[in-house]
Amino acid sequence: MKREPIKRGKYACALFFVLFLLTVTSCTSKKDVIYFQDSEYFASRGMDKTKHQVYIVTNDNLLIRVSALNPTAAEPFNSISQNVTYSGNMEWRGYLVDEKGEINFPVIGKISLAGLTKAAAESLLEEKIAQFISNPVVNIRIMNYKISILGEVNRPGSYTINDEKISLPQALALAGDLTIFGERRNVQIFRMQNGEKKVYTVDLTSPEIFYSPFFYLQQNDLVYIKPNGAKIRSGGLNQNLSLIISSITFLITVLSFAITNSKK
Repeated sequence: MKREPIKRGKYACALFFVLFLLTVTSCTSKKDVIYFQDSEYFASRGMDKTKHQVYIVTNDNLLIRVSALNPTAAEPFNSISQNVTYSGNMEWRGYLVDEKGEINFPVIGKISLAGLTKAAAESLLEEKIAQFISNPVVNIRIMNYKISILGEVNRPGSYTINDEKISLPQALALAGDLTIFGERRNVQIFRMQNGEKKVYTVDLTSPEIFYSPFFYLQQNDLVYIKPNGAKIRSGGLNQNLSLIISSITFLITVLSFAITNSKK
Protein backbone atom coordinates (compact mmCIF):
# COMPACT_ATOMS: atom_id res chain seq x y z
CA MET A 1 0.00 0.00 0.00
CA LYS A 2 2.89 2.37 0.63
CA ARG A 3 4.16 1.93 -2.95
CA GLU A 4 1.06 3.52 -4.52
CA PRO A 5 2.00 7.09 -3.54
CA ILE A 6 5.46 6.49 -5.00
CA LYS A 7 3.92 5.35 -8.32
CA ARG A 8 1.67 8.40 -8.32
CA GLY A 9 4.76 10.54 -7.79
CA LYS A 10 6.43 8.91 -10.77
CA TYR A 11 3.36 9.51 -12.90
CA ALA A 12 3.34 13.14 -11.82
CA CYS A 13 6.99 13.49 -12.79
CA ALA A 14 6.30 12.02 -16.21
CA LEU A 15 3.27 14.28 -16.68
CA PHE A 16 5.24 17.39 -15.86
CA PHE A 17 8.05 16.32 -18.18
CA VAL A 18 5.61 15.86 -21.08
CA LEU A 19 4.02 19.23 -20.37
CA PHE A 20 7.46 20.79 -20.31
CA LEU A 21 8.32 19.36 -23.74
CA LEU A 22 5.04 20.61 -25.16
CA THR A 23 5.78 24.13 -23.98
CA VAL A 24 9.20 24.29 -25.69
CA THR A 25 8.21 22.72 -28.98
CA SER A 26 5.67 23.88 -31.51
CA CYS A 27 3.54 22.02 -33.98
CA THR A 28 5.16 22.43 -37.41
CA SER A 29 2.91 21.84 -40.36
CA LYS A 30 4.33 20.11 -43.39
CA LYS A 31 3.23 23.15 -45.37
CA ASP A 32 5.94 25.09 -43.52
CA VAL A 33 8.64 22.60 -44.50
CA ILE A 34 7.95 21.18 -47.98
CA TYR A 35 9.45 23.07 -50.93
CA PHE A 36 7.65 24.02 -54.17
CA GLN A 37 4.15 22.89 -53.17
CA ASP A 38 1.15 22.55 -55.53
CA SER A 39 2.67 20.63 -58.46
CA GLU A 40 -0.46 21.29 -60.56
CA TYR A 41 0.66 24.92 -60.70
CA PHE A 42 3.40 24.05 -63.19
CA ALA A 43 0.97 22.48 -65.64
CA SER A 44 -1.22 25.60 -65.67
CA ARG A 45 1.68 28.07 -65.80
CA GLY A 46 3.84 26.37 -68.41
CA MET A 47 7.58 26.68 -68.91
CA ASP A 48 9.50 29.64 -67.59
CA LYS A 49 11.05 31.64 -70.44
CA THR A 50 12.95 34.07 -68.24
CA LYS A 51 16.53 34.48 -69.44
CA HIS A 52 19.30 34.64 -66.88
CA GLN A 53 21.42 37.79 -67.21
CA VAL A 54 24.82 38.34 -65.65
CA TYR A 55 25.44 41.98 -64.73
CA ILE A 56 28.82 43.59 -64.20
CA VAL A 57 29.14 45.47 -60.90
CA THR A 58 31.86 47.40 -59.10
CA ASN A 59 34.73 45.35 -57.67
CA ASP A 60 34.25 42.65 -60.29
CA ASN A 61 37.52 41.19 -61.52
CA LEU A 62 37.10 40.66 -65.26
CA LEU A 63 39.09 38.35 -67.45
CA ILE A 64 38.85 39.87 -70.94
CA ARG A 65 40.20 38.05 -73.97
CA VAL A 66 40.19 39.50 -77.46
CA SER A 67 40.54 37.35 -80.57
CA ALA A 68 40.56 38.16 -84.26
CA LEU A 69 41.33 36.61 -87.64
CA ASN A 70 44.75 38.15 -87.28
CA PRO A 71 46.01 37.04 -83.83
CA THR A 72 48.93 39.45 -83.99
CA ALA A 73 46.57 42.41 -84.34
CA ALA A 74 44.71 41.34 -81.16
CA GLU A 75 47.86 41.04 -79.03
CA PRO A 76 47.86 44.67 -77.75
CA PHE A 77 44.41 44.07 -76.22
CA ASN A 78 45.47 40.92 -74.37
CA SER A 79 47.69 42.07 -71.51
CA ILE A 80 49.79 39.39 -69.86
CA SER A 81 50.84 39.59 -66.22
CA GLN A 82 52.88 37.47 -63.84
CA ASN A 83 50.53 38.27 -60.95
CA VAL A 84 47.32 36.40 -61.73
CA THR A 85 47.23 32.73 -62.68
CA TYR A 86 44.92 31.60 -65.44
CA SER A 87 44.48 28.13 -66.90
CA GLY A 88 46.65 27.42 -69.90
CA ASN A 89 50.21 28.32 -70.74
CA MET A 90 49.84 32.06 -70.17
CA GLU A 91 48.92 34.19 -67.18
CA TRP A 92 46.34 36.87 -67.76
CA ARG A 93 45.63 40.02 -65.79
CA GLY A 94 42.10 40.66 -64.57
CA TYR A 95 40.56 44.10 -64.94
CA LEU A 96 39.11 45.41 -61.68
CA VAL A 97 35.90 47.43 -62.07
CA ASP A 98 36.55 50.48 -59.91
CA GLU A 99 34.10 52.46 -57.77
CA LYS A 100 33.17 54.56 -60.82
CA GLY A 101 32.26 51.38 -62.69
CA GLU A 102 35.18 51.71 -65.08
CA ILE A 103 38.13 49.64 -66.24
CA ASN A 104 41.35 50.85 -67.85
CA PHE A 105 41.62 48.83 -71.05
CA PRO A 106 44.70 48.75 -73.31
CA VAL A 107 44.68 51.15 -76.27
CA ILE A 108 41.08 52.24 -75.53
CA GLY A 109 41.66 53.62 -72.03
CA LYS A 110 38.88 54.20 -69.48
CA ILE A 111 35.56 52.57 -70.31
CA SER A 112 32.46 52.21 -68.12
CA LEU A 113 31.05 48.68 -67.81
CA ALA A 114 29.24 48.56 -64.45
CA GLY A 115 25.50 48.07 -64.81
CA LEU A 116 25.81 46.38 -68.20
CA THR A 117 25.07 42.75 -68.81
CA LYS A 118 28.10 40.69 -69.70
CA ALA A 119 26.82 40.35 -73.27
CA ALA A 120 26.32 44.12 -73.57
CA ALA A 121 29.83 44.77 -72.21
CA GLU A 122 31.30 42.37 -74.75
CA SER A 123 29.44 44.13 -77.57
CA LEU A 124 30.61 47.55 -76.36
CA LEU A 125 34.26 46.46 -76.27
CA GLU A 126 33.98 44.86 -79.69
CA GLU A 127 32.62 48.15 -81.03
CA LYS A 128 35.51 50.12 -79.51
CA ILE A 129 38.20 47.65 -80.61
CA ALA A 130 36.77 47.49 -84.15
CA GLN A 131 38.21 50.98 -84.67
CA PHE A 132 41.68 49.38 -84.58
CA ILE A 133 41.32 45.79 -85.88
CA SER A 134 38.83 43.93 -88.08
CA ASN A 135 36.09 41.71 -86.69
CA PRO A 136 37.25 41.44 -83.06
CA VAL A 137 35.58 38.95 -80.74
CA VAL A 138 35.53 39.72 -77.00
CA ASN A 139 34.94 37.19 -74.26
CA ILE A 140 34.46 38.33 -70.66
CA ARG A 141 34.57 36.14 -67.59
CA ILE A 142 33.96 37.29 -64.01
CA MET A 143 36.81 35.76 -62.05
CA ASN A 144 35.43 36.50 -58.56
CA TYR A 145 31.76 35.59 -59.09
CA LYS A 146 30.51 34.48 -55.68
CA ILE A 147 27.45 34.36 -53.44
CA SER A 148 27.12 34.14 -49.65
CA ILE A 149 24.61 32.17 -47.57
CA LEU A 150 24.03 32.79 -43.87
CA GLY A 151 21.55 31.77 -41.20
CA GLU A 152 19.77 28.46 -40.74
CA VAL A 153 21.69 26.33 -43.24
CA ASN A 154 24.01 23.43 -42.56
CA ARG A 155 27.09 24.96 -44.23
CA PRO A 156 26.95 28.77 -44.17
CA GLY A 157 29.67 30.65 -46.03
CA SER A 158 30.74 32.22 -49.33
CA TYR A 159 30.81 30.15 -52.51
CA THR A 160 32.65 30.87 -55.76
CA ILE A 161 30.56 30.10 -58.84
CA ASN A 162 32.70 29.15 -61.84
CA ASP A 163 29.98 29.13 -64.50
CA GLU A 164 28.48 32.50 -63.44
CA LYS A 165 25.02 31.01 -63.14
CA ILE A 166 23.34 29.57 -60.07
CA SER A 167 19.74 29.37 -58.93
CA LEU A 168 18.56 29.90 -55.36
CA PRO A 169 17.76 26.16 -54.86
CA GLN A 170 21.21 25.24 -56.19
CA ALA A 171 22.86 27.72 -53.84
CA LEU A 172 21.00 26.29 -50.86
CA ALA A 173 22.07 22.81 -51.92
CA LEU A 174 25.70 23.98 -51.83
CA ALA A 175 25.09 25.16 -48.26
CA GLY A 176 23.75 21.75 -47.25
CA ASP A 177 20.06 22.76 -47.37
CA LEU A 178 18.10 24.55 -44.65
CA THR A 179 18.00 23.17 -41.15
CA ILE A 180 14.62 22.17 -39.74
CA PHE A 181 14.63 25.54 -37.97
CA GLY A 182 14.96 27.58 -41.19
CA GLU A 183 12.10 29.91 -42.16
CA ARG A 184 11.21 28.74 -45.67
CA ARG A 185 8.47 31.27 -46.35
CA ASN A 186 10.60 34.34 -45.75
CA VAL A 187 14.03 33.89 -47.35
CA GLN A 188 15.85 37.20 -47.76
CA ILE A 189 18.13 38.12 -50.66
CA PHE A 190 20.39 41.15 -50.19
CA ARG A 191 21.51 42.62 -53.51
CA MET A 192 23.40 45.72 -54.65
CA GLN A 193 21.54 47.47 -57.48
CA ASN A 194 22.48 50.79 -59.02
CA GLY A 195 24.69 51.58 -56.07
CA GLU A 196 21.93 50.86 -53.53
CA LYS A 197 21.42 47.91 -51.21
CA LYS A 198 18.12 46.15 -51.83
CA VAL A 199 16.38 43.41 -49.83
CA TYR A 200 13.98 40.97 -51.49
CA THR A 201 11.89 38.18 -50.00
CA VAL A 202 11.04 34.84 -51.60
CA ASP A 203 8.89 31.91 -50.48
CA LEU A 204 10.52 28.51 -50.98
CA THR A 205 7.26 26.69 -50.33
CA SER A 206 5.61 28.29 -53.37
CA PRO A 207 6.17 27.09 -56.95
CA GLU A 208 6.03 30.75 -57.98
CA ILE A 209 9.73 30.93 -57.12
CA PHE A 210 10.56 29.25 -60.45
CA TYR A 211 9.10 32.29 -62.23
CA SER A 212 10.59 34.85 -59.87
CA PRO A 213 13.25 37.35 -61.03
CA PHE A 214 15.21 36.18 -57.97
CA PHE A 215 15.28 32.52 -58.94
CA TYR A 216 18.76 33.10 -60.34
CA LEU A 217 21.22 34.80 -58.03
CA GLN A 218 23.53 37.63 -59.03
CA GLN A 219 27.18 38.31 -58.27
CA ASN A 220 27.75 39.13 -54.56
CA ASP A 221 24.17 38.26 -53.52
CA LEU A 222 23.73 37.49 -49.84
CA VAL A 223 21.05 34.91 -48.95
CA TYR A 224 19.86 34.95 -45.35
CA ILE A 225 17.70 32.20 -43.84
CA LYS A 226 15.84 33.44 -40.77
CA PRO A 227 15.24 31.12 -37.80
CA ASN A 228 11.62 30.05 -37.45
CA GLY A 229 9.43 30.58 -34.39
CA ALA A 230 10.43 27.29 -32.76
CA LYS A 231 14.14 28.16 -32.93
CA ILE A 232 13.55 31.66 -31.55
CA ARG A 233 11.48 30.33 -28.66
CA SER A 234 13.99 27.62 -27.86
CA GLY A 235 16.81 30.17 -27.99
CA GLY A 236 15.09 32.35 -25.43
CA LEU A 237 14.27 29.31 -23.35
CA ASN A 238 17.86 28.06 -23.26
CA GLN A 239 18.96 31.24 -21.51
CA ASN A 240 16.76 30.40 -18.54
CA LEU A 241 16.82 26.63 -18.87
CA SER A 242 18.57 25.99 -15.55
CA LEU A 243 16.05 28.11 -13.65
CA ILE A 244 13.12 26.45 -15.40
CA ILE A 245 14.40 22.92 -14.69
CA SER A 246 15.03 23.81 -11.03
CA SER A 247 11.52 25.24 -10.71
CA ILE A 248 9.89 22.20 -12.31
CA THR A 249 11.94 19.83 -10.13
CA PHE A 250 10.84 21.74 -7.04
CA LEU A 251 7.17 21.62 -8.08
CA ILE A 252 7.36 17.88 -8.78
CA THR A 253 8.97 17.28 -5.38
CA VAL A 254 6.26 19.28 -3.59
CA LEU A 255 3.49 17.51 -5.53
CA SER A 256 4.95 14.06 -4.79
CA PHE A 257 5.28 14.92 -1.11
CA ALA A 258 1.68 16.15 -1.02
CA ILE A 259 0.35 13.00 -2.70
CA THR A 260 2.35 10.77 -0.36
CA ASN A 261 1.10 12.53 2.78
CA SER A 262 -2.50 12.59 1.59
CA LYS A 263 -2.59 8.78 1.64
CA LYS A 264 -1.23 8.41 5.15
